[in-house]
Amino acid sequence: MTSTFESRSNSDSQGKRLSDLRAEALMDEDLAANDEGFDRYDGEQYDRSERAALRRVAGLSTELQDVTEVEYRQLRLERVVLVGVWTDGTVEEAENSMAELAALAETAGSEVLDGVIQRRDKPDPATYIGSGKARELRDIVASTGADTVVCDGELTPGQLIQLEDVVKVKVVDRTALILDIFAQHAKSREGKAQVSLAQMQYMLPRLRGWGASLSRQMGGGGSGSSGGGMATRGPGETKIETDRRRIREKMAKLRREIVDMKKGRDTKRQERRRNQVPSVAIAGYTNAGKSSILNRLTGAGVLVENSLFATLDPTVRRAQTPSGRVYTLADTVGFVRHLPHHLVEAFRSTMEEVAEADLILHVVDGSHPEPETQLAAVREVIVSVDAQNVREVVVINKADAADPLVLQRLLRREPHAIVVSARTGLGMEELLQLIDSELPRPAIEVQALIPYTRGDLVSRVHAEGEPISTEHTGEGTLLHAKVAAELAAELEKYAVVTQG
Repeated sequence: MTSTFESRSNSDSQGKRLSDLRAEALMDEDLAANDEGFDRYDGEQYDRSERAALRRVAGLSTELQDVTEVEYRQLRLERVVLVGVWTDGTVEEAENSMAELAALAETAGSEVLDGVIQRRDKPDPATYIGSGKARELRDIVASTGADTVVCDGELTPGQLIQLEDVVKVKVVDRTALILDIFAQHAKSREGKAQVSLAQMQYMLPRLRGWGASLSRQMGGGGSGSSGGGMATRGPGETKIETDRRRIREKMAKLRREIVDMKKGRDTKRQERRRNQVPSVAIAGYTNAGKSSILNRLTGAGVLVENSLFATLDPTVRRAQTPSGRVYTLADTVGFVRHLPHHLVEAFRSTMEEVAEADLILHVVDGSHPEPETQLAAVREVIVSVDAQNVREVVVINKADAADPLVLQRLLRREPHAIVVSARTGLGMEELLQLIDSELPRPAIEVQALIPYTRGDLVSRVHAEGEPISTEHTGEGTLLHAKVAAELAAELEKYAVVTQG
């Protein structure tokens, strides 16, 4: 049974007015009911042929020739075969997952030669796909000339070892692949430290002894001893134990460095808080177009690439709403389905930009075949960093390349959403207006006559508050505005008592 991955489709109906989509989505309840009826899969009963088949996934080959290495084990990801276990969901969902794995492998610098999916109730605890299918995979590897197998899941140390013993080439799981991509893309000192910490957390239980390193050990030496004898008795420490101890020491050092670097970012964040500057965080699936939207809104000139995890280091830029209110806009690391928990923990300090924000712009790729899966994956990470209570606006990007029916479906599911295209500029003015309306409003209404010598207070009212009226008099600037509590306290000495 053969199946292929379809490339992302460009709709012939791009000219349809996006403003009509939401109205059509709300009125078309019958279509929604029919959509729910399409999925007939019960998740229980598998045909005998499905269980026995190692499904070939075509259309995965690439032309990338770059070579990259994973630290410590020196895994050369040059020519790879992908393998996945399909436990639930539809065929399309399983193939989309493999297509994403192929994109990850390409981003790591691999040439994808082939891909196969095994239908199982759950992954085999010994070899991930079962011993018989592992032997079939070995034949595929031999026929394609691959030097690495990449598995679409996080394998246990035992599964890695046993699958390698069968296929006779290196085996890499999804987690190691993502860690390798992060290692390539980290640019800042903090980003590199976070990636190194995540790599070591992943590596520690997976260290393998090779040859004499399994038994190479020496006990504590007595005074004046040299060589063997009584002084070398005792359990000693094997080479692999030494490696583990050194890795733990490095991890402890990295954690201390990350805490120190976090203090500097916290100081800047507290300064913005003190000045009552609202903050907006851009979050979303990797390659959804977050950096492109940041550039559109602020002209920041942030790196934009059509690749996964192009942005790892958080970028914070100053911006203004159409009404003139100042706010900060933070671009964050992209999320991905089954993001390794090592990375979530290591990047927790930078992900705090999301948790501390007043508003989250949740960017989703409208041209993706399964945007709902992307939304669910990102929200899972948002919950893990305790940002689930921050107000969220779903920004459906790449409208110029999306199927109008997919946009309609998303708008029906996500009532607090807006459709944009960062490439063409479609919907960006509406997005700016939406940000302006969603940011927290100053609560205290004041009237103050501010002397001309305190122009700094007037500037703060315009930047941090909402001026209602401004009048220049002989004594100073008469301001009527809404401001936050801290600024209201500073203006109190200049307050004007209105006559009833």
